[in-house]
Amino acid sequence: MERNEIQEKYKWNTADIFVDDDAWEKAFAELETQIDFSAYRNTLNSVENVLTLCIARDKVLDKMNRLYLYASMKHDEDVRVTKYAAYDSKIMALYSKLMTELAFAEPELTALPTETLISFSKDERLKDYDYMLEQLIKSKAHVLSAAEERILALSSEAVSASSKIFGMLDNADLNLAKASFNGEETQITHGMYGLVLHNGTREEREEWFKKYYEAYIKISNTLAETYSANVKKDVFFKTARNYDSCLQMALSGSDVQPEVYNNLVKTVHDALPLMHRYISLRKQVLGFEEQHMYDIYTPLVEDCDIKMSYDDAYELVVKGLAPLGEEYQELLKKAHDERWIDVYENTGKRSGAYSTGVYGTHPFVLLNYQETTNDIFTIAHEMGHSIHTYKSSAAQPFSKADYTLFVAEIASTCNEVLLLKHLYNNTTDVKLKKYLLNYYMDMIRATLFRQTQFAEFEQIVHERAEKGEPLTKELLCDIYYQLNKDYYGDGIVHDSEIAYEWSRIPHFYRSFYVYQYSTGIISAISIAKRILSMGDKAVEDYFAFLSTGGSMSPVEELKKAGVDLMTQEPFHVAMQEFEDTLNEFESLCR
Repeated sequence: MERNEIQEKYKWNTADIFVDDDAWEKAFAELETQIDFSAYRNTLNSVENVLTLCIARDKVLDKMNRLYLYASMKHDEDVRVTKYAAYDSKIMALYSKLMTELAFAEPELTALPTETLISFSKDERLKDYDYMLEQLIKSKAHVLSAAEERILALSSEAVSASSKIFGMLDNADLNLAKASFNGEETQITHGMYGLVLHNGTREEREEWFKKYYEAYIKISNTLAETYSANVKKDVFFKTARNYDSCLQMALSGSDVQPEVYNNLVKTVHDALPLMHRYISLRKQVLGFEEQHMYDIYTPLVEDCDIKMSYDDAYELVVKGLAPLGEEYQELLKKAHDERWIDVYENTGKRSGAYSTGVYGTHPFVLLNYQETTNDIFTIAHEMGHSIHTYKSSAAQPFSKADYTLFVAEIASTCNEVLLLKHLYNNTTDVKLKKYLLNYYMDMIRATLFRQTQFAEFEQIVHERAEKGEPLTKELLCDIYYQLNKDYYGDGIVHDSEIAYEWSRIPHFYRSFYVYQYSTGIISAISIAKRILSMGDKAVEDYFAFLSTGGSMSPVEELKKAGVDLMTQEPFHVAMQEFEDTLNEFESLCR
C-alpha cells in the first residue's frame, strides 16, 4: 500500500512540529548562524556566566531537536525519499559541529575547585542545572590533567575499534549458509533466524540453529580476540581514570550504584530453581523426550491470536489501562484523536515500532499495525513510552526533561503487564488464558533471566580481565557454557553450540548495558502490582516518578514509585510474580 492510500487519521501529524518543509528549511538556515559559542570560552568562573552559557546552549539544542525530529520522522514515513535522508544528514552534521563548539565547557568546569562547583550546584539561579553539576562533581575525581585527558581522547578511537570490527564481521563478513524453511532453501539471516526459531518445524529449527552457530564457530578465534580487546579497553580506561572496577565505571555514567547490579545477579541466582521448573514444564507441554536450546522459543499455545481492527485494539488498550486512572486514559484518547500515531505499514516505511518526541511537542509513535496479539501489546508498550515522555516534559525544564536509559523501558513494560492482566481477568477462554500466561512467562524469561545471564557473563569476564587473566576463546566458552547450565537446568540439552552464544551478542560491545532490561522489567512488575493492590495512592506515586525526567539519579526516581532497587524487595516481588504465573499455568494444564 502506498502512503497516499492511507486515511489521514491514521497518519501522524508532523505539522505539529513544522508546518511544512519550507518552515523546516527556514529554521535550519537560522540555526546555522547560531552555532558559535567562542565568546563563552574561559569565562565559566561565575554563576552568572555558567547560567548564560547553559541557557544559550539549551535554546540551540531545543531548536536542533525539533529539526532532527521532523527530519527523522519524515524519513521513516518512506525511506526511499532522499530529500529527508538529506535533511537527516544535515542536522546530524550540525549537531556534530555544536558538540565541537561546546567541548570546552566540561573541562573548564571540572578544572574549578570542588567547593566552587558545590556552591554553584546549591545556587538557586542554577536550580535547573543542579543535578548536572552534582554529576560533574562526582566525575571530578576521575578527570585527569589536561595533558592526560588529551592523550586519552587521542587514544579513544584506536582502542574502541573492536565494536566496529565486530559489526563488520557480524553484518558483512559472516558466511551464513542456506537452510530449509517452508519447503525451500532459504538464505540464513539474523532476522530470519529468529523467525524460524519461533515458527519453524523442529527439523528446521535444528538445522538453522546448527548452521547459524557454525558460521560463528568458524571465526570464533577472531571473535574472541575482538571481544577481548573490547574488555581490555574497559580495563585500560578504568585504570587510567582511577575507578575501582569496570562495573563501577560503566554504571557511574547513569548514576547507578554497583549494589543494584549485584542485587540483580544474586536474586536471580536464588530464583533459578523457578527457571528450571519452567524449562521442565516446557518440555512436558511440548511432549519432547529431549528439549534442545533451539526449542526454547517454541510457543506452548498456538493459534490464539486476538484479531481486531486498530481502532478496536486501541480502545481495548485504553480499557486495559483503566487502573492508571481517568487522566491517563484521557491522554491516550488525546493521542489517538490528535494524530500522535502513524498506524499502518506503507511501501517504504520503516519497519518495527517506536515512540519519539522532543521538548515542547507532544510525543509521536510509529507503528506497523497488524491484527495480532503482539501488535495490540505493542500499542500499550509504545504509549507507555509516550506518556512517560509527555509527563516528564510537562513537569521539568528542558535541562531535566530527558529520562535515562535505565528507566526508559519501565513505563512501557508496566503497560504491558496491566493490559495482560486485564485480558486474563476478562476472558473465560482457557486456551487464551494459557496463551497469555505463556506470553508473560516468556517475557520474564527473555527479559529478566536471559539478560541477567548476559550481565553475569560480562561481570565475570571483566573481573577475570582486571586480574590480568587472558580471555581466550576456551575461557569465554567455558564461562558461558557453565552459565547456560546454571540458568536453564537439567530440563534441556545444553547443545555444544550454545557455548559460543557470547560471540554473537552485539550488546556485549556496550559493556554493562543489558542489565537495564532486567531491572526495567523488575521495576515494572513491582509498580503494576502496587497499582493493582493499592489503587490511587500507587498511581499518584507512579505519576510522580513519570514526572521526574532526568532531575535526579534513576534509582532515586524509582523510589518515588515505591521501588527501591538498593534493597532486594522489588527483585523478590518479580520472582514471586513469575512463580504465581507458573503455578497458574500448571493448574490450567491439569
